[in-house]
Amino acid sequence: MKTLTALFATAALAFAANAAFAKDVQPDEVVKLVNAKTIKSLDELKAAAVAKHPGATVTDSELENEYGRYIYKVDLRDAQNVEWDVDLDAKTGEILKDERDT
Repeated sequence: MKTLTALFATAALAFAANAAFAKDVQPDEVVKLVNAKTIKSLDELKAAAVAKHPGATVTDSELENEYGRYIYKVDLRDAQNVEWDVDLDAKTGEILKDERDT
């Protein structure tokens, strides 16, 4: 029983630590970042994500600041109704993650 409790506690701490370092960027800050050319426009980033899955539609997106790096996260649904998670470096547009959502 102690082992199970320790595992749950460890998992909870790991999750909390990860969540503490990923912060959603507010819309007014996004405008400032785009205007300062700190990040690409959200339209450019969405287009790059959709280019990985032509014909897909964006179902959700968000900009996060993770460890000082801006990551644009896009959820897509393709023509076969498959969902994809695509993460891009918001500064460069580089695809960081392109995984099928399970």
